[in-house]
Amino acid sequence: MSFLRWMPPLLALFSISVTGCPGNSASNEPKPVSSQEVSVSLAGVDTSSLTPRERREWAAQVSELLSPCPDTPVSIAQCVKEQRPCKACLPAAQLLLKQVKEGRSKKEREDAFHMRFDAKKVRTLATDGSPDMGPPDAPVTIVEWADFECPFCRLMSPVLEELVKRFDGQVRLVFKFYPLSAHVHGEPAARAAVAALNQGKFWEMHHLLFENQERLEQADIERYAQRLKLDPVKFRADLVSTETKARIDKDKKQADEVGLEGTPLVFINGREVNLQLLTNPPDDLEEWVKVELELLGQTPRPAPPKPAGAQPGATDTPASASGTPAGSAAPAAGSGAAPAAGSSAAPAAGSGAARPAPSAGPAQPAQPRKP
Repeated sequence: MSFLRWMPPLLALFSISVTGCPGNSASNEPKPVSSQEVSVSLAGVDTSSLTPRERREWAAQVSELLSPCPDTPVSIAQCVKEQRPCKACLPAAQLLLKQVKEGRSKKEREDAFHMRFDAKKVRTLATDGSPDMGPPDAPVTIVEWADFECPFCRLMSPVLEELVKRFDGQVRLVFKFYPLSAHVHGEPAARAAVAALNQGKFWEMHHLLFENQERLEQADIERYAQRLKLDPVKFRADLVSTETKARIDKDKKQADEVGLEGTPLVFINGREVNLQLLTNPPDDLEEWVKVELELLGQTPRPAPPKPAGAQPGATDTPASASGTPAGSAAPAAGSGAAPAAGSSAAPAAGSGAARPAPSAGPAQPAQPRKP
């Protein structure tokens, strides 16, 4: 499946404030801001493009927020200046710089920082038995809960798969089921995907279901099974089996435990990606994975060369698109925060993240997903 074919509809996801299908629902405190204006210059952080006001905002924030490493209790600015051993300090300063450039509020910038670097934000996610792509021992594991009838999941899917290709051998993508009750075809589609998984054709069915999201009736699903040459008797039996329901319910229970509020729900190395704090998901997530690998002591795979004649950013931020998908409400899910348990777990790296917001024009605060 070509990634480029998905780029036009992706703008629909990036250009609206709602960034998912609504679901079923104290870290390090910054030091008080000094009344004295702060001026900061850090090696590796280019602030030349900032306005004087933006430079003041960034300088104040890197001077008041503590280093991401618990054993380095100094400000981010001091950590970078003194070249402390905390490798996350420089990426944290660069993240805050980007957030300032995008016009984010002070709170949004703090939220982005804590989401991405706060050690308390990491969860352990069970991944045993879930369909995946990429090596099982990849240093970066992306876990996604999705609903096949959710338009936002359809748009996010190729972005995540592209990360597996972009960082070949370094990223693993794990899929988990969360059919929303508001989507009448979500449950049958999830059952079809499990039935295809039982015959080794999960990703093929996954692609067909998203590509034909408007055609998910029983007859359509059986036609997709025929196209994939699945055993029809086994496929129909697995569609209605208690084992299939139990597999889906297991994923939903785990999602409820980590506080799912809507789909897609994405985690990178145990950190929830707040899509509302992303400006350009393909670029932002690629950068996130790149930094994650570096923090783990890995050398990220080099980016492939741009096609000849391609305009800068042409494959990342399309200029226009139409057809804005709307989110769908569903009954509230549990909001418990207990880590999920299992025999296999996504890596709980000490740093990792980011939810899509506009990719064109001035960044606007995204609206939270409503339960």
